[in-house]
Amino acid sequence: MEKFITLTSTVIPLPIENVDTDQIIPARFLKATDKNGFGNNLFADWRYNKDGSPKADFVLNNPIYGGAILVGGKNFGSGSSREHAAWAIAGYGFRVVVSSFFADIFKNNAMNNGVLPVVVSEPFLAEIFENVNKNPKTTLTVDLENQTVTNNATGKSENFAINSYKKECFLQGFDDIDYLLSSKNKIEEYEKQCLKY
Repeated sequence: MEKFITLTSTVIPLPIENVDTDQIIPARFLKATDKNGFGNNLFADWRYNKDGSPKADFVLNNPIYGGAILVGGKNFGSGSSREHAAWAIAGYGFRVVVSSFFADIFKNNAMNNGVLPVVVSEPFLAEIFENVNKNPKTTLTVDLENQTVTNNATGKSENFAINSYKKECFLQGFDDIDYLLSSKNKIEEYEKQCLKY
């Protein structure tokens, strides 16, 4: 997993509440068993017409928006527990998703796949949408070490919560296996101490 310490990026705004995992990655794409190519089908039913052509009115097809941060409406990632939703978001190139609320399973799946879910207050979220609507070049800065997200259009910041273990994994660029391997010497030393008794 790539290390995450601080990210400043323009954002892609998706001011829709209750975006569920079937909207993020429709069920017909769940046959694959590896992560490759899922970004191409992110929000497929909203993004493409039936003939495969892009829908001009969907934000991912609008060239004025771009960046590694997706800003979603309240209750992002609800619905089924499919990990493929996190695969699709990561595969598209998003490093962060900002919302005022995430479904718990989606939140954990996102972190397990290198996507940082950042929870902000509803007024702060509304202000981000307002600023991005006025100026698509608006940026956010996500500082994981200090657990802050800053709207650079206003200079306002909010703190966000993250599990200390997952925070360490992001900062070090570790997945769960990498983390265990990084502690191999400590584990072996502990085993040696146990064998003495």
